[in-house]
Amino acid sequence: MKIAVIYARVSSDQQKEENTIASQTAALVEFAREQGFSVPDEWVIEDEGFSGASLLRPGLERLRDLAAEGQIQAVLIHAPDQVLLTDEFARHGIETIFIKAPHAGTPEDQLMLQFQGMIAEYERAQILERSRRGKRHRAKAGEVSVLGGAPCGYRYIRKTPEMPALRD
Repeated sequence: MKIAVIYARVSSDQQKEENTIASQTAALVEFAREQGFSVPDEWVIEDEGFSGASLLRPGLERLRDLAAEGQIQAVLIHAPDQVLLTDEFARHGIETIFIKAPHAGTPEDQLMLQFQGMIAEYERAQILERSRRGKRHRAKAGEVSVLGGAPCGYRYIRKTPEMPALRD
């Protein structure tokens, strides 16, 4: 029986609030059971609210430490938006398995995996750009305070249907 680690991640607060990480983790646990992997409870690692664009995530750091120590044989991840790490794990002799990607080791499957990872990176960049542009537009229109609150000596007047938000 291969020893594996489960790694699940969601980046947005909305995904965190909707508890989508729980469904991701449940699918990974089920996959591990079906495929005969042994996963200790403490090796079900989750990163909630961390962008995939950054490698500085507490759960990921723990996973990378386990990989470097040589304690695991496989890493189970839901979708191939974490392709960047497959080379690092492979150097430690660890198989990275994405349950939402082809499992055969053909060159075509590897190409498809790389495409899925690139598309995930592109989508992440597009979402960040749209969010930034939308926030900037709302701030310029006076609909939202870029300060997050009123500075010392002022008070924040909430937006109403008749009037935009103000600092008094």
